[in-house]
Amino acid sequence: MSEPVFIVGRGYCYEDLKVGFRFRTHRRTISQSDLAGFVNLTWLTEELFVVEDDSNRVIKGRPVPGALVYAFAEGLLLPSMQDTGLAFLNATLDVKGPTVVGDTIHVECEVTEARLTSKGDRGLVRFANKVLNQRGEAVLEYNPLRMLKRK
Repeated sequence: MSEPVFIVGRGYCYEDLKVGFRFRTHRRTISQSDLAGFVNLTWLTEELFVVEDDSNRVIKGRPVPGALVYAFAEGLLLPSMQDTGLAFLNATLDVKGPTVVGDTIHVECEVTEARLTSKGDRGLVRFANKVLNQRGEAVLEYNPLRMLKRK
């Protein structure tokens, strides 16, 4: 019999995540093609996102939907749950400020709650997630409750 071979890049299991544990993701710059693809996929065709006329805008630059920022944050977080995440159960979401094409975002996370499910075979973990731009400004905050595998 041979030793088990561990998979590189496996996410955190329930036992790895204690209240107060913090981590951050890699970064991602949002491009014009990201905005165009997201708007076409979701049909969020508000003029703010699809018209290039800057003359009457309070926000300088090409704003992107908060839903895009959230979706990218979840993508950046994927390595932390790869092969261990079982369910996204709920969250509140608060857009803190505008994000525009050219901004580079990352996510800072802190475990705020961790408990076993009623059956005890998996865990529930709540995070405080803060999406920050390249200037360190919070642009979105949310607190997902996730169901994760145990070791």
